[in-house]
Amino acid sequence: MRVGIAHHLGWAVAVTASAEYQVVDRRRIALIEPGMAAAPIHHEGKPLDDAAISELVTQVRQSAARATSASLDELASALREPIVSVSLRAWPLDFPEDIAVQRRAPYESHADSIMYRQILAELAHARGWIVHAYDAKNVENLAARFLAERTDEVLYGPRATLGPPWAKDHRMALAATIVAGPMVRPRH
Repeated sequence: MRVGIAHHLGWAVAVTASAEYQVVDRRRIALIEPGMAAAPIHHEGKPLDDAAISELVTQVRQSAARATSASLDELASALREPIVSVSLRAWPLDFPEDIAVQRRAPYESHADSIMYRQILAELAHARGWIVHAYDAKNVENLAARFLAERTDEVLYGPRATLGPPWAKDHRMALAATIVAGPMVRPRH
């Protein structure tokens, strides 16, 4: 099974597909525990100094790791076959790790989102899953090129067969599993 994830701050859409591109599961997953700041770097609230933000980020990362781990475990246990890969929106590999730097432009507007992707990647690797990065702007077009005449059936068909919700996030996540396909070899 291949999982494609379209994440947001604190939650994500996860679409699981077979090697034949059939959707076997779709769900909204929690990426953070309730009550936690979903965007600690882009913190809205009383002004915090670097030390306070650093503590907040540490708490949020720990919460996100717990919630995301639980969500991935729940997903994996609901499937009949093992997960072999997870596709996540790509991020710059040279993104700064220093929180004080992340709080400044141009990093500040992306830091929280990247935190969630990094946690997802770390947890996927820990489970032995291959992590595939995709470009959200063109993943559907790449999948369509690969699928050719099957594009409508595969990317838009689940709305008719599974019913709503089946929106852009779902299509993007499914497309990411398709684009990752040639790079993912199932383990036996």
